[in-house]
Amino acid sequence: MNLMIDFLDETDELTEEHILEIEKLLNFAAKKENVEEQSEVSVTFVSNERIQEINREYRDKDTPTDVISFAMEELGEGEVELVGGEMPRVLGDIIISVPKAKEQAEEYGHSFLRELGFLSVHGFLHLLGYDHMTEADEKIMFTLQKDILNQYGLTR
Repeated sequence: MNLMIDFLDETDELTEEHILEIEKLLNFAAKKENVEEQSEVSVTFVSNERIQEINREYRDKDTPTDVISFAMEELGEGEVELVGGEMPRVLGDIIISVPKAKEQAEEYGHSFLRELGFLSVHGFLHLLGYDHMTEADEKIMFTLQKDILNQYGLTR
């Protein structure tokens, strides 16, 4: 395992197997994307109410969503990148709504674990700088997340 992942399940709904599988999947994705060893990421599983609060506070959208990512590496205006030192790379935070994941798994007719995996990879790719603001970027990001999930073996 090359990532340092900090898991927090605020819902107490996930099993140890769920967490272990997401950990393995994110490490698989990190290897594919050549992410440095010991890079840090946090994954928090929350309720719809909690993710709605976060969505409202940070994105001005007052609705629950499935996944939100906060990348630590996007330099704000006037911020200076620290160079040197042997500090681990801190990628950021992924926040996933467990009720939304369950709802979407049912909607798409695949397992809860497949949906958790999809949302985790989606959030992780955002932390690495991918986005889907334009059609071209969306195609790149969505193809990549599908490839990662298929190669890992977490298919629909």
